[in-house]
Amino acid sequence: MRLTFSASSPSSSLDLRKSRLSAYIFSLLAFAFIFFFAAILYGEDFVYIFILGNSENNPLRQPISTINESTCPSCLNSYSYTNSTEKNRAKLAFALWATKEGCDVFSGRWVKDELTRPLYRESECPYIVPQLTCQDHGRPDQDYQHWRWQPHGCDLPSFNATLMLETLRGKRMMFVGDSLNRGQYISMVCLLHRLIPENAKSMETFDALTVFTAKDYNTTIEFYWAPFLLKSNADNAVIHRITDRIVRKGSIDNHGQHWKGADILVFNTYLWWMTGQKMKILKGSFDDEKKEIVEMPTENAYRMVMKTMLRWVKLNMDPKKTRVFFTSMSPTHAKSIEWGGEPGKNCYNETTPIEDSNYWGSDCDKRIMQVIGEVFGNSKFPITFLNITQLSSYRKDAHTSIYKKQWNPLSPEQVANPVSYADCTHWCLPGLQDTWNELLFTKLFYP
Repeated sequence: MRLTFSASSPSSSLDLRKSRLSAYIFSLLAFAFIFFFAAILYGEDFVYIFILGNSENNPLRQPISTINESTCPSCLNSYSYTNSTEKNRAKLAFALWATKEGCDVFSGRWVKDELTRPLYRESECPYIVPQLTCQDHGRPDQDYQHWRWQPHGCDLPSFNATLMLETLRGKRMMFVGDSLNRGQYISMVCLLHRLIPENAKSMETFDALTVFTAKDYNTTIEFYWAPFLLKSNADNAVIHRITDRIVRKGSIDNHGQHWKGADILVFNTYLWWMTGQKMKILKGSFDDEKKEIVEMPTENAYRMVMKTMLRWVKLNMDPKKTRVFFTSMSPTHAKSIEWGGEPGKNCYNETTPIEDSNYWGSDCDKRIMQVIGEVFGNSKFPITFLNITQLSSYRKDAHTSIYKKQWNPLSPEQVANPVSYADCTHWCLPGLQDTWNELLFTKLFYP
C-alpha cells in the first residue's frame, strides 16, 4: 500500500491557526469568567483559599520544609519538648504552610475588637447547650464577646469555615474528653454550621457520643465523653457528679473503640484529676466482686494516662493521614484575691480580662504541665499541643458565672449570695473557646 501526503495550502493553514487561536481565547475568557464569578460568590473565602493561602501576604506563611512545631509554651519556663523529628513534622497531614520561625501564637495579649468579634451570635447557633448560653440567662453585658487574641510579633489567620469544611469533606473530626472539651466542640459546630443548609445538618446524642452531621460534605464532627480518657466511675455522660473518683488502669480501649476511624482527634483531660494529692486506680475490673484499688500520686496517675493515650494513638492513627491534638488545662477563677480582687470573691461580676502578663492561678498545676512535656517529648508520634492555659488565665470575665441553666433549684441563701454558686470553670459561648478553635485552625493548617 502506498501512502500519499499532500501539502496543505497556505489558506488552509491560516484557517487552522485561526481556529486554534479562537479556541484558546475562548478558553481564556471562560476561565476568567469562572474566576470572577467564584470571587463574587465566595468573597473572602475565595481570596483566602486561592490567594492568601499561597501568598507572602499570609501572616503565618513559611515553606513547609522549615516547619517548627510548638514546643512547650513559655508559661512552662524550662519545661519544653519536641515530640517529633523535623522530617516527620514536615509531613503533617492537612498542613498548608508552617508558622513563621519565632512566632508563638500562644503568647500574646487580648485586644478589644468591636468590629470582628464575636464570630457568631448566641441566638444564631441552636447547638449551644443551656449551660453556656449566658445572654439567654440574663448576663447584662456583652463585653466578654469582643476580645481578640493577638500574638506577639505575628497575627492569627482568620478562621475560614469554607476551608475547614472542605478539608473535612468525607472525614471525621472528634473531640474527646470532659465538659470543657465539649464546649470547644460546640464552638466548632457554631463556627461551621451557618454554611450548611438546614435540611442538610443534624445533631444526635448516643450515650457518651454526640454527632453533628453535615450531609452534603459527608462529614461528622463528634464529641465523646471520657473525662479521664480511661474507663472510670464517672463515664456516664449525664450523671457523673462523683467525688470518690476511680480510674481503671489500662482500659483505654473501652473508649478508644469509638475513636477509631477519626481523621482529626482533639483530646483533653485535667479538671477531673484535681481531687487531691492522690488518685484511686483500679487494677482489675469494675465488675469484680472484690476490687483491687490502689492510691497513686495524682502526678504519677496522670503520667500513666498520658503514656496510655500515646500508645493508643501510635497503634490506631496514621501520622501521614491524620492529626492528633491535645488541649492543655483550662483555668478556673475561684479566688479573686489572686488577681488583686477582694478576698472571698471569684469570677462573679468580672467584666474585664486580667492585664498582668505574668498571672498564673493556683488552680493550674505546673507539675501536670511538666508531665505533659516529659511524656510528649519522648514520643515519636507527632502530637500538636494546644497551649490555651496562659491566654485563658487572663479571662476571668469569660466564665458562665451565674448566667446558665441551674440543674437544681437555688436556695434562698444562694440567691442572696451569687458568689456561692457562680460557675468559674465553664465558658460562655460565643466567647473564649472560639479562640481555642482559631488556634486549632492555625495549628491544623499552619503547624
